[in-house]
Amino acid sequence: MRLQGQSIIVTGAGNGIGEGIARRLAAEGGKIIVNDIHSTHGQRVADSIVAAGGIAHFVQADVTQSNQVQTMVQAALGHFGRLDVVVNNAGWTHRNRPLLEVSEEEFDKVYAINVKSIYLSAVHAVPAMRANPGGSTGCFINIASTAGLRPRPGLTWYNGSKGAVITTSKSMAAELGPDNIRVNCINPVFNPDTGLSAEFAGGPVDDARRARFLATIPLGRFSTALDVANAALYLASDEAAFISGICIEVDGARCV
Repeated sequence: MRLQGQSIIVTGAGNGIGEGIARRLAAEGGKIIVNDIHSTHGQRVADSIVAAGGIAHFVQADVTQSNQVQTMVQAALGHFGRLDVVVNNAGWTHRNRPLLEVSEEEFDKVYAINVKSIYLSAVHAVPAMRANPGGSTGCFINIASTAGLRPRPGLTWYNGSKGAVITTSKSMAAELGPDNIRVNCINPVFNPDTGLSAEFAGGPVDDARRARFLATIPLGRFSTALDVANAALYLASDEAAFISGICIEVDGARCV
């Protein structure tokens, strides 16, 4: 197994991409802290991992609140004795609309969930990684978006937040490299099966909206949770031991 015994936090893992990542990493031997703000969803994922023979514990936490992120990190240390990987997957977007129609409250929420959460994960997880028994090792995987590279109209403030994730990940990689802490990000393209798909599309994902998004993806299909999870598995594994500061576009050539 490629992640045997690794202690891993996956945020926003109660459904969609986060659930896919948690399941995939657990299947490869990772010991997973399943985080979500919704207890029913997160507990379901943790229970399903355990039922499949894996190791998982659910921790309800709001990733925009420092004390709750600290509790999540402490849960990983308490259950597993160390922290090896943090997958910052939790995200949110405002509804697709002209930039001047997005409220200040929506803007603040986008940046709190998409960007501040990464700051808080670093504040609490980096010291834990530095203290790992047997040496200083660790890995952050930040889920950004093709929106940070090839922005679409109507999602301006979301696009900007994901651009911040990309730049922040690269800067973290440069600064934390001497601690042997790797930082990378993944840029998925639109996935109509996530809970936020209608927000991205500006309404229900009907045939017309699906066709419009699909036309921009040269490989001719949308990304799936498994596509993103496989990229996360690689970045978390020893196969990527010398990979840091990069973004993997899981996008079917959308960003070419």
